[in-house]
Amino acid sequence: MYAIIATGGKQYKVSEGDIIDIEKIDVETGNSVTFDQVLAVGGDALKVAADVAGATVTGTVLDQGKQKKVVVYRYKRKTGYHKKNGHRQAYTRVKIDKING
Repeated sequence: MYAIIATGGKQYKVSEGDIIDIEKIDVETGNSVTFDQVLAVGGDALKVAADVAGATVTGTVLDQGKQKKVVVYRYKRKTGYHKKNGHRQAYTRVKIDKING
C-alpha cells in the first residue's frame, strides 16, 4: 500500500517504513506528525479525490538538519562583477509509520 502526500509545496510517494526528507516543519525530534493532505492511496485499487477525503498518513520525526551547501555564483564578463553566495536548505527527516486510508 502506498500514498501520495503533499507537504511543503511538494508531493511525495510514500509507503509504510519509508524514510523521507521533507521541507522543515516545526516538530521536535521523536514526536509524531500527521499529514492530512493525502492526494491518492494505492494498493489493490487506486483511490483519489472524494475517496481519500478522510485519509491520513502518520510518521515519526527522526532528525532536523541542513542539506549540503549549494553554491550560487553570479558573474558578468568585462565589468568586474562577480558574487559568490551559498545556501543550505533546512529539512526534516520523517519515518512513515501508518497509512490510514
